[in-house]
Amino acid sequence: MNNWNYDNGYQTAVQAENELTLRRYVAGVMRKVYGKMSLGLLATAVTSYLMLSSPALMGLLLRSTATIWIVFALELGLVIYLSARIDKLSSGAASALFYAYSILNGVALTPIFLAYTGASIATTFAITAGTFGAMSIFGYVTRQDLSKLGSYLIMAVLGLIVCGLVNLILKSPMFDLVVSCVGVLIFVGLTAWDTQAIKRMCAEADPSMVGKISTMGALTLYLDFINLFLYLLRFFGSRD
Repeated sequence: MNNWNYDNGYQTAVQAENELTLRRYVAGVMRKVYGKMSLGLLATAVTSYLMLSSPALMGLLLRSTATIWIVFALELGLVIYLSARIDKLSSGAASALFYAYSILNGVALTPIFLAYTGASIATTFAITAGTFGAMSIFGYVTRQDLSKLGSYLIMAVLGLIVCGLVNLILKSPMFDLVVSCVGVLIFVGLTAWDTQAIKRMCAEADPSMVGKISTMGALTLYLDFINLFLYLLRFFGSRD
């Protein structure tokens, strides 16, 4: 009886130690994810600031709509290439592509920032950071399985894109307001879902993949943050 209690207690202690080690490991990887995401956001902000500060660069960007479409095409190509080739890329190359995307996105967002005051952009960024942080923490610590939400959220994003394209023709302010409200809710949900999915991926992946996982996780959360920011900007942004 004493031996059984000893063995049982030993196994429980070992299991608890393994779980603690795993939690520390996952927390370390998640810090890398958030660190890369933050650097990506910084690269985007600095790029937009430099673009706005240079009449020559702004003139080059706004010379024709074709230039902006080229930037969008390059962004899309980078995301597709990075997602498809992540297993074959080195960790350094994957990180470089992510930061290249962040810089390109800074260029693409510059015309949008032209339409709003700097103060309202800063306010919206702070609101976005608070909302994103709260939902990401929820996704990280909750014991609820959010995986079932994934398919619904992805379908909702596709519907959001379709609605946005439709409103390019309708040009309805009310429809745009509704789409913006839905967009905020979708990316609030995606932030929590993606965070939990990245956390699970960190726990299950081979340690040799940590660099690549942190890059893909950073890209995923970066996109959630940027989209949430853009939808909130429609509510809190003040035009000149």
